[in-house]
Amino acid sequence: MVSIEINIAKQQLCFHDNSRLILYPVSTALNGTGQRQDSGQTPVGSHIVRAKIGTGQPINSVFVGRRTTGEVYTSKLGKQFPGRDWILTRILWLSGKQIGFNRLGNVDTMRRYIYIHGTPYESELGQAVSHGCIRMANRDIIELFDLTPVGCPVEITVE
Repeated sequence: MVSIEINIAKQQLCFHDNSRLILYPVSTALNGTGQRQDSGQTPVGSHIVRAKIGTGQPINSVFVGRRTTGEVYTSKLGKQFPGRDWILTRILWLSGKQIGFNRLGNVDTMRRYIYIHGTPYESELGQAVSHGCIRMANRDIIELFDLTPVGCPVEITVE
């Protein structure tokens, strides 16, 4: 069985399947953990991968509103749009499983648009600096995306 665990304290994502364990550095929210809409926090608890977005797109493809813009991130593009929350390469869109905790109402992970996605800020992996999503190196998100089925369980823990 395939599963993912994200450890906030370690800033690490653990991919498990029947034959392997792969560890990836990640970056979670600068504002810590929490469930509420507009908190800028990474939600905790039990989730699933609800959707996979970006199949076949080139590395560093730029996404806005879960759609590719046709752009490929470069440092020049980054300088054009300072402060933009870049979503690159692939998206694993998460959905909470715990009604009232991370699903439905103002705590709904999916409605908060919480993803596992690529980032141009790979030097910041291992530090909590995101706006709520789980950021990964672009080559790592491609590998994880290819290994992960829709419906895969994702557990986000603080330790």
